[in-house]
Amino acid sequence: MGGRVTAVCCTALLVLFTSSAHGQQQKIGDPPEASNMKLVGYNDLQARSAYQPTIHHQGDRWIAYIGHHGGTDDVPDPVNPMTGKAEPNGTSIVDVTDPAHPKYLRHIPGQEGKYESGGAQMVRVCDGKDLPKGDRNAVYMLRAVGSEGHEIWNVADPANPVLVTHIGEGLKDTHKNWWECDTGVAYLVSGAPDWRTRRMTQVYDLSDPAHPVKIRDFGLPGQEPGATGAVPTELHGPISTGPKGNRVYFGYGTDKGGFLQIVDRDKLLHGPKEPTPENLKFPEIARMPLSALNGAHTVFPMPDMPIAEFAHDKDGQRRDIVMIVDEAIQNECGEARQMVWFADVTTEARPMVISSYTVPEASGNFCERGGRFGSHSSNESMAPVYYKKMVFIAFFNAGVRALDIRDPYHPKEVGYFIPSITSATDKRCVTIDGKARCKVAIQTNNVETDDRGYIYAVDRANTGLHILELTGPARAVA
Repeated sequence: MGGRVTAVCCTALLVLFTSSAHGQQQKIGDPPEASNMKLVGYNDLQARSAYQPTIHHQGDRWIAYIGHHGGTDDVPDPVNPMTGKAEPNGTSIVDVTDPAHPKYLRHIPGQEGKYESGGAQMVRVCDGKDLPKGDRNAVYMLRAVGSEGHEIWNVADPANPVLVTHIGEGLKDTHKNWWECDTGVAYLVSGAPDWRTRRMTQVYDLSDPAHPVKIRDFGLPGQEPGATGAVPTELHGPISTGPKGNRVYFGYGTDKGGFLQIVDRDKLLHGPKEPTPENLKFPEIARMPLSALNGAHTVFPMPDMPIAEFAHDKDGQRRDIVMIVDEAIQNECGEARQMVWFADVTTEARPMVISSYTVPEASGNFCERGGRFGSHSSNESMAPVYYKKMVFIAFFNAGVRALDIRDPYHPKEVGYFIPSITSATDKRCVTIDGKARCKVAIQTNNVETDDRGYIYAVDRANTGLHILELTGPARAVA
């Protein structure tokens, strides 16, 4: 569909889309643009630039934990209306039990700093009863806090979180972590001060969150302390399939020179840990390089997918698939298009790209709207409601895109939602002939889903949290 409006859409939406398709800048008061998706609820998140939402089922409640980037030049520390104080961006905690009426519970300040240099972007949550050595009455929130390290909080009472412990210090950066709730193993994207890269992996045993145990440092040969020569591209984030799958998938690069790395989890955790080139190579199974023009923000594994087209074939009826999502960096299409790629990794030593997806630029003249246009991230929930059937992609000024991936060789867009801007939506600028040209546009940054099927989209340009649901034919896919 690629952003085209279907015949079932209402007349008002058709009029709106026709207007937007001419590249007009979004205006306050314009309705959202949508196909087969609708808005259920909204929260402004105190006008803080948002990164990762994690949705957790706690007892009879559903709680959204949302990480934030640092502040902006205009508003470095937004005022928290609940305290009346200016606070550096950190973590928002929102009760979304009733998705039509989300209730903001608490803001935990993060690191001082602007944009990528502050805040507390990444959030993961595990119940104490699931962790091997956790307090059964606790709910633990792991968050990355800029260059200050990582923290674990007890959020059993989400309105009154309690700091449990701090992990690491003096890091260059932190970013997109992964935490196995059944084992407690955490893959913390960090920048160890003696390593030659801004982002690598520090692997920890957090099975007892109050007493973290470091397992090892991990990265690419050439990034380790004492290495010489060119430094390989930095890590963006891993996703583990745990002991059963015995794989960790790492995405490197952001918008250029990226690749997918497939790692044997058991060898990573139990192999030789001294960061020599040989030891860093030991757990690696394969690498699949991307184009020099593309990177890897999110690498989402979907092993053992049944492929209907291959149902009658003697071999290969089920395939191991990894979805790779690039990250657009430059405003107004000032780089190569960042997209979504699907890789068949069934034969791990020879992974291959089998398909791709992008929003057609002409469907909304997105290069002219302002801000970034291109992919950034996907939902990461593996709950049965959508897993291996549908994924949701944050596409910056093109909003959230819903993809039917039941045939990953031919992914198909079946819906989208581009939120309305608000008075809080921040401008995005490019330099033309030495002068700044600024536009205001939606910057949908990250998405997540919950077990109920709701979709949560957060905005990089301070527009807040949008809670969505599928409608029409798209809903039938799930």
